Amino acid sequence: MSSNLLVLIACAAVAVVLVFGLANMMRGGNANLSQKLMRLRVLLQFVAILIIMGVVWWRSA
Repeated sequence: MSSNLLVLIACAAVAVVLVFGLANMMRGGNANLSQKLMRLRVLLQFVAILIIMGVVWWRSA
């Protein structure tokens, strides 16, 4: 799998969870679901940063 594709998938996953969380909050949905989605977003951001750092390291080696 291309490293560019891996970075794109990681960033897209963060964006999708962000949009779902914001949409749930805007329509006045379940507060617990919004909280879980925002926690998932933070976790996915961490994973995305690790992937990006790994790709940068891999390309510089």
